[in-house]
Amino acid sequence: MKVIIAAGGPEKELPDMNAFDEGDVYWIGVDRGTVYLLNRGITPQAAFGDFDSVSKEEWNYIQQEVKSIHTFPAEKDETDLELALQWSLSLHPKQLTVLGATGGRLDHFFGTVSLLANKKVVSDDLEVEVVDRLNRLSVCHGPVRRKVWQDPAYKYFSFFPVTKEVKGLTLEGFKYPLADHTVQLGSTLYVSNELEGESGTFSFTDGILMVIRSSDD
Repeated sequence: MKVIIAAGGPEKELPDMNAFDEGDVYWIGVDRGTVYLLNRGITPQAAFGDFDSVSKEEWNYIQQEVKSIHTFPAEKDETDLELALQWSLSLHPKQLTVLGATGGRLDHFFGTVSLLANKKVVSDDLEVEVVDRLNRLSVCHGPVRRKVWQDPAYKYFSFFPVTKEVKGLTLEGFKYPLADHTVQLGSTLYVSNELEGESGTFSFTDGILMVIRSSDD
């Protein structure tokens, strides 16, 4: 099963949501993200939030269309997105995609990245991505060996350590290859790489690595 969470970030930053609506997908709307889904003809199986960013008419629309609605007070310890993400893990998905989490408040965005870097929240065998119209962000817990394919919509690859260091980073099939490299926190050496052919592989032995695939506007 794939779980796709649509958060309520700026609508202009959203990718084509309908492109994700393939196979066995469980859709979750978070606050205004629920309206984004409904307006695109996608009815989420569940919705989460305090819904303080929707109008009265939109809230009525959500109540009419969505069967499972989880409401929370505006003042709480967790963000709406965190509550939705934690609940979605109980479904034991193999793939989790978060849309609508970029381009707005930076504190919410970094809160989401922090969650993905927490092994108590996201397990090693779960593939998680944060996607917008120009970027695909994932956080990987080592050891990892992953094959990637060329995608003109997300041409560039950048690698950032989340932990103090990431050990054994190896890039094969990239324009700038690496072999068994230790990545130190704060380095920009690993920004804006590209695949040479149709596919390549990145791997590392220890640490937590953020991988960003991006495109020019």
